[in-house]
Amino acid sequence: MKKLTSIIALTMSVIATEEVDAQSHQKGKQQNPYTLVYDGAINKNEKGKVNIHPVTYKLNGITIAANVYTPANYDTSKKYPAVVVAHPNGGVKEQASGLYAQRLAEAGYITIAADATYQGASGGEPRHTDKPASRTEDIRGMADFITHYAGVDAGRLGILGICGGGGYTLKATQSDKRFKAVATLSMFNSGEVRRNGFQNSQLSTVQERLKQAADARADEAAGGKIKYSGVASITDEEIAKTATDLYREGYQYYYRTHSHPNSTFLYTTSSLLDLMTWDAATNMDLINQPLLMIAGSKADTKYMTDEAFAKASGAKSKELFVLDGATHIQSYWMPEYVSQAVNKLTEFYAANL
Repeated sequence: MKKLTSIIALTMSVIATEEVDAQSHQKGKQQNPYTLVYDGAINKNEKGKVNIHPVTYKLNGITIAANVYTPANYDTSKKYPAVVVAHPNGGVKEQASGLYAQRLAEAGYITIAADATYQGASGGEPRHTDKPASRTEDIRGMADFITHYAGVDAGRLGILGICGGGGYTLKATQSDKRFKAVATLSMFNSGEVRRNGFQNSQLSTVQERLKQAADARADEAAGGKIKYSGVASITDEEIAKTATDLYREGYQYYYRTHSHPNSTFLYTTSSLLDLMTWDAATNMDLINQPLLMIAGSKADTKYMTDEAFAKASGAKSKELFVLDGATHIQSYWMPEYVSQAVNKLTEFYAANL
C-alpha cells in the first residue's frame, strides 16, 4: 500500500508539473497567430527563414484546412521535394504533425499538414467522424494539393504518418504510388484497436460493440442525436489512475500540455462500423516503395509497428528505427526524441526522394 501511495503521489506530482507547463503552452498558443501549440513554433513569417502558409482547398466538396511550410529562402522558380504529414487520431495540424512539418521544412522540404475531413478546422458533418476511407482520402487530397504547389517537384513526394495517421499512411501508400518514400512514427492501427481493444483487451466484447455502433447508425438515420465514443474531458485524478502510458500521457498531451480547441478524443460511435472491419496491416505487401517505421522502445503501441513491418515483404527497402527510451506520446514532443526522428527522416528522404 505504501508503494502504491508513493506511485500515485509521484504521478500526481508529474501532473502538477505538467499543469504549469500547460499554462505556459496555453499562453504561447494565445500569442501564436497560427494557434500552433508546439515548442519552437513559427510566430511570424520572416524573409530567409521557414515560413508557414495557411491554405484551404476542396476535397470531394468539403473544405480542408491545412498549413504549408516552405524552406528558408524559398524560391518558386526552384524545385523542392515535398512531404505530406498525416496527424494522429484526435490530433490537429497545430500539434505533432505541425511540429514535424516545420522541422522537415527546416531541412529543405516543402511540407503540408492538414486537418482530416470532419475534424479540426476542416469541414464535414457529423463532426468528429473518423472513418478509414475518409482519412485515407485526406492523405490523397494532401498529395493532390501539394504536388501543384509552386516549387514542388511532384516526382519527389514523401509522406510521414504519425500515430493513427501512420496507419492510414500505410493504407494510402499501398495503392498511391505518387508517394516515393513512406515513413511512419509511432504507428497506431486504428482498426485493430477499435476492434480488439488496446493490447487486445476487448476481444470478448466485439459483437456487443458492433451492435452499439449499428444502433448509433440507426439513431442517426432516424434523425436522432449523434452518439460519440471516446473521452470528452478528464480530471487530473482520472489521468493519474490511467494504467497505460499511451492513454495517460495522451490525456496529458491533448488535454493539458499541448491542448488545442480543435483537438478531441471523441469520435462518432457509428464510425466503428467502418473502423472495426478495417486493418492498417492488411495488404502490406503492396507497399513497394522504400519504408521507414519509427517507434519508441518503451512505446506500449510498438507491437503494431512490429506487426505491420513484418508484413511489408514487397518494400524496395525497409527499416525499423527504434527511439531508445521513448514512449509513444514522447515521440510527439520531447526534443531529444523529435531530433532523433527528424534526423532519421531527413536521411531517409534524402536517400529516396
